Amino acid sequence: MYVRILLVEDDLRVASALTKALRRRGYEVVPALTAAEAIRADPVDLVLLDLNLPDRDGLEVCRRLRQTDEDVAIIAVSARAEEYDRVAGLRAGADDYVVKPFSMVELQARIEAVMRRTVRSARTTSQLRVGTLRIDVDARRVWVGDREVSLARKEFDLLVALARQAGAVVPRDRLQLDVWQTTWGTRHNLDVHVAALRGKLDDAGLVETVRGVGYRLRVG
Repeated sequence: MYVRILLVEDDLRVASALTKALRRRGYEVVPALTAAEAIRADPVDLVLLDLNLPDRDGLEVCRRLRQTDEDVAIIAVSARAEEYDRVAGLRAGADDYVVKPFSMVELQARIEAVMRRTVRSARTTSQLRVGTLRIDVDARRVWVGDREVSLARKEFDLLVALARQAGAVVPRDRLQLDVWQTTWGTRHNLDVHVAALRGKLDDAGLVETVRGVGYRLRVG
C-alpha cells in the first residue's frame, strides 16, 4: 500500500533517522519541524505527530488536524507514558499513541494497523458530494446536477481520487499510484485522462492544474 506520511518532529536528529528508516520501508515522508508547518502541510494518508513541539501544544495540533481532515490517520508520539497522557492523545483525535523510545518494528506494525482501519472506513463511504457533483462509488455512477455523466473506468477512478480530497492539491505521483498503481510511464496518461474528464464534466475549471505539483478538484 502506498502511504504518504507527514512526520512532525522538531528534533532534527530524530527526524532524519525516522525519515530514512520510513523511506527504506517504502513510505513517502513529508517532514515538518513545527506545529505551523504541520498545519499548513498538504494532505497525507498518515501523520506521525510528536506531542512535544516548540511552537504549540501537540494535543492542540492533533485536534486541529482532525478538524481539517476527519479521515487522516494520526499516530501521536510522546515520551509521556502515563495513562492520562495516552487517553488525552486519543481524545484529541489520535488513532494510536506510541511511547518513546520505540522500535521501527513496533512503529511499522502500528502504521499498518491504523492504515488497515482507515482503508476499511474509507471503503464504506459510497456517496461523495462536491458542489453539484455527486458520485456513487459503489455503483460507479456520476452526476453533475441532474445530468448523469458516463465515464471510462480510469476517468472514474481519477475523479474519485480527487473527490476524496476535494479542495486540496493531490500530487501527480499520488494520483498515478491510486489510479494506475504505478508511476512508470503514466505521466502522459494522467494528462490525457484529466483532459477527457474535464470535457465530460462540461466544466474545464472543475479540475484545476497546480503547476509542478498535481491537480485539485474545485470546491464551490
